[in-house]
Amino acid sequence: MARGGQKSKGDPVDWVTRAADDAVRHAGEGNLVTVASGASPSGPIHLGNLREFITPHFVAEELRRRGVPVRHLHSWDDFDRFRKVPAGVPAEWAEHIGRPLTAVPDPWECHDSWAAHFKAPLQESLRELGVEMEEVSQTEMYTSGAYREQVLLAVSRRDDIEAVLAQHRTKKVAPTDDASEQEAADLADSVANEDDDAGADSSDAIARFPYRPFCRQCGRDTVTTTAYDEATTTLSYTCSSCGFEGTTDLSTDTDGKLVWKVDWPMRWAFEKVNFEPAGRDHMTPGSSYTVGTEVVKSIFDWRAPARVIYAFVGFAGVQKMSSSAGGVPTATDALRILESPMLRWLYVRRAPTQAFDIDFGPSVVRLYDEWDALARKASDPEKSDVATLAWHRAAETAAGRLPSPEVPVPFRLLSSVADVTAGSAEHISRIVESSGYPLDSTADLEPRLSKAMQWTAEHVPASERTTVRESPDTDRLAALSEDEELWLRIFLDRLPSEPDLDAVTSVVYGVPKVARGLGFEDAPTDQVKADQKDFFRLLYHLLVSADRGPRLPTLVLALGPEKVRRLLGA
Repeated sequence: MARGGQKSKGDPVDWVTRAADDAVRHAGEGNLVTVASGASPSGPIHLGNLREFITPHFVAEELRRRGVPVRHLHSWDDFDRFRKVPAGVPAEWAEHIGRPLTAVPDPWECHDSWAAHFKAPLQESLRELGVEMEEVSQTEMYTSGAYREQVLLAVSRRDDIEAVLAQHRTKKVAPTDDASEQEAADLADSVANEDDDAGADSSDAIARFPYRPFCRQCGRDTVTTTAYDEATTTLSYTCSSCGFEGTTDLSTDTDGKLVWKVDWPMRWAFEKVNFEPAGRDHMTPGSSYTVGTEVVKSIFDWRAPARVIYAFVGFAGVQKMSSSAGGVPTATDALRILESPMLRWLYVRRAPTQAFDIDFGPSVVRLYDEWDALARKASDPEKSDVATLAWHRAAETAAGRLPSPEVPVPFRLLSSVADVTAGSAEHISRIVESSGYPLDSTADLEPRLSKAMQWTAEHVPASERTTVRESPDTDRLAALSEDEELWLRIFLDRLPSEPDLDAVTSVVYGVPKVARGLGFEDAPTDQVKADQKDFFRLLYHLLVSADRGPRLPTLVLALGPEKVRRLLGA
């Protein structure tokens, strides 16, 4: 990649390349580029929300590779109101509805506030994902008075702001025709927030005041502006929750915030934002981005940032992912079973406008296979294309390579090993080495080994787990047919005493051949193929009480010759 803000001719071009070009054009050549993201820590920050963070991250990384000065600025909208009590939270938390998220206690008592409780796990996951960003708390910004001039400007221009809002207020905000149920749910949440902020339940101009204080007595934002003195900048209000009638001086006090459709464009101008992605719920007619585009230009003398519109991310088996609902998969959940470069890859390999689902079921095995195949392709510069570019964006940041196993053993092998060894490092090492992957210790398999073990424990149904027998099935052994007795005798005679996957594989597949008078290397006849199926079924039953399981050679290696002989009655 060329330096100085330009791409090298012939480089693959993807959505990140184009978005970075847009960000540079917005900032102007040679200027610092600010890419921004924002999220409200109102609940678990799920895999759909992760697109808000990781989209500008990839753009910032592309600019860093070009040598362009860039910062990724993330705003925590923790001064937003607490809107509802989700399932699993005591009903008495309803008394906090309307208060800032940073003023709501953590019901689980592990953090200072509701906001901090939901920030923390995402911050840890982002570090594991290699996402570096400058974090800003909107609670701190507002309460420190950082936005005082912007608040006073917005209030002085409130009639102009109201004219813009009124122009768009009649435009219906609705999901697009291809919106998912999840997207429609998040859109409903967004609209609810915007309607709350805009005071859409009243036609009185003073009720549509662009600034809303939190009640000085009860701390809620359930206030109605009753008067504003331009000369003294004193705002008078009444609170519908506690009945308090009070005032706040916008020149000295810091106990409120601008309504969302004014707050967002104000921050674009304040932070000089050049690029910021947004979900489609913010891009519909009359919604916050379309309104903000006009407000930021006419009121705050800036222009709306370059952007990409992103679709939502679903989760197999979950109808929707609304961050305030809880019980939805988060980046923390995903990183328990996916290596961090792989999770990044799921987002960077598709254009943000493409919706996709993440499935923690059997497709995880195929996903690892696909990732490993792409890694082999990406190691050859002659095969460079958009797909390998996505691999490099996922596997590397400007700070270096993200953690990956020293010895990349197929996930399907590790998950099978994890299933039958109960995590024994000695057994795992033996099986992996005999399978053709030399290693010094199981540390060479990390972090993949731990993730394979976690996936097997959490996402493989009990009915599909492998349970090794504790003792021989004496009844079944006593009822062996002549063919079955012959198969077991040949198998036990030829079973290697040392771990060797090739040798064990040869024996497992060769027993029915020998029983039919063929050699181990001979091609199987149709009758031998039928015998092999019956022999495999017999071994599975005698070893793990099932008709199927992990590949038999792997299973035999995992159990070891001594245990196999004991379970087979030798």
